[in-house]
Amino acid sequence: MERKAKGLKLADILTTIVIAIVFGVIYKVWGPLYDMVKVFGFHADQLMYGMWFIASSLAYLLIRKPGVALLAETAASSGELIMGSQWGLEVLIYGVIQGLFAELVFAAFRYRRFDVFVVSLSAVGATVGSLIMDFYKGYIDALAPWNMALFLLARFIGAIVIAGAFAVSLAKALEKTGVTQMWRPASQDDYDALNR
Repeated sequence: MERKAKGLKLADILTTIVIAIVFGVIYKVWGPLYDMVKVFGFHADQLMYGMWFIASSLAYLLIRKPGVALLAETAASSGELIMGSQWGLEVLIYGVIQGLFAELVFAAFRYRRFDVFVVSLSAVGATVGSLIMDFYKGYIDALAPWNMALFLLARFIGAIVIAGAFAVSLAKALEKTGVTQMWRPASQDDYDALNR
C-alpha cells in the first residue's frame, strides 16, 4: 500500500515557488492590461481580476497538499512587488489575504477534491479576501447600489472563469504532458488500470 506524505517536501516548495515566479511576472504584466480595460467602463476590468488568484488555484491542482495555495499566492505577489508593482507593498498584503481565503476553501474540503467546483469556490474565497481589502481601503463602498452590484458580479464571474475553470483546464493540459508525475508518481491503482 502506498504511503502518502502529508507535509510539503522540498520539491513541492520549489515547484510552488517556480509557479509563483511565473505568475509574479504575469501579474506584473497584467496590471497595465487591467488599467487599459477600465476605459470600457461597466467594470469590465473586474472581469480580468481573477488572474490575480490563479497562482493559488494552479499550484493546489498540481501539488495537492495543504499550504500550497497560500504559499503560491504569497510568493507570486512577492514577485510582483519585487518587479516594481504599480500598487507597491499593498500587493503583498492582497496576495496573503487572497491566498489565505483560497486555502480555507481547500481546507474545508480536507484537501481531497480537485474539481472545477472546489477550485471555483476557492476563486470565490480569494475574491472575498480581495473585497475585504478593497472595503478596508475605502474606495468601493462609495459606489451606488446598482454600480456595486455590477462591480461584484463582474469580479466574481472573472474569478470563477479565470482562477476556476481556466486553472483546471491548464492543470489538465499540464497533466497530459506528464510533468505532474514529479509530484504525484504513479500509484499501484495506475499500474492496475494499465493491466485491464
